[in-house]
Amino acid sequence: MSSKHTPAKAASRRSRRAFDRDQALAVALREFWTHGYETTSVASLTEAMGINPPSLYAAFGDKRQLFDEAIQLYTCTYGSPPPKGPDARSGIAAMLRHLAADYTDPSHPPGCIIITGATNCSPGSQDVKAKLRAMREETKASIAACIRADVDAGRLPADTDADGLATFYAAVIQGMNQQACDGAGRKTLERVAETAMAAWPEAPHPPTEPERNQE
Repeated sequence: MSSKHTPAKAASRRSRRAFDRDQALAVALREFWTHGYETTSVASLTEAMGINPPSLYAAFGDKRQLFDEAIQLYTCTYGSPPPKGPDARSGIAAMLRHLAADYTDPSHPPGCIIITGATNCSPGSQDVKAKLRAMREETKASIAACIRADVDAGRLPADTDADGLATFYAAVIQGMNQQACDGAGRKTLERVAETAMAAWPEAPHPPTEPERNQE
């Protein structure tokens, strides 16, 4: 039996183009980041990734599973870490400065896919919208936890509304995202961050000498 391939077999093998899965996933992330989940079609994904639909389904399952992997790649590569620092104020300020730089980085689409990736979704894609909303809520909860830690440590007044303050800074982050998508530059977003930090509650003052004597 001859070991030579028949023309049909050779054509079949040529049609199954090998591709770099990681590179294809990075391309898919940019497509979702730029256009959002709902308006990014399988056809536009395969064109951008340089593969055919069967290859996409074989490698990633379907569009939804591909989106989930793209979001995971985003959080590992671009996602903002929770606020860290010696206190909540410095941690949140550092986070906002980081986002000002990241949201306007010309090496990738502007803004944050966790905020914009499911802005408009049909009823059949509400689970995608819920997934990204839950991720945003996790970020807000981490901000609130840092604020509560400062209240417990006496760095903030005891009556500080941790949830309300965390919601305020979450709204600032979403506003910075929109400004970046509208073309605002890094310096503009840094000014937004500085202005937002001016709303930080004043630290409680230690009691004066007469107040100590009254205790």
